[in-house]
Amino acid sequence: MLKKVNHIGIAVKDLDVAIEFYKKLGLEVEAIETVESQNVKVAFIPLGEVRIELLEASTEDSPIAKFIAKKGEGIHHVAFGTEDLISILKHAESKDIQLIDKVPRKGAHNAEIAFLHPNSTHGVLLELCEEKT
Repeated sequence: MLKKVNHIGIAVKDLDVAIEFYKKLGLEVEAIETVESQNVKVAFIPLGEVRIELLEASTEDSPIAKFIAKKGEGIHHVAFGTEDLISILKHAESKDIQLIDKVPRKGAHNAEIAFLHPNSTHGVLLELCEEKT
């Protein structure tokens, strides 16, 4: 069902400043995109088989802006890659895992995504993602 850790999402106040930090570590940005539906600008930094996903709010009321206002910059979510997102959501719901998304939505990197609520995941926001080719 779940295949791997796909990426680790890190909420940042300033994407350009955060990118410069990771460049100092010898890492390079793979791509930058805006996800309008999430009100976020995202930079992808590959690291082995996992990506670091830097997330900057594009509006003051975006989930990332709210996260930073409440908790400050830092790890926002961990994403697991899958090949059958709909089946995993149905399975999770049947096991009484609280879903934020009952239906997948479009995410960054041409993926279908859905989130599991931290109340059911020991305080960690988990993203499930199915990348489309």
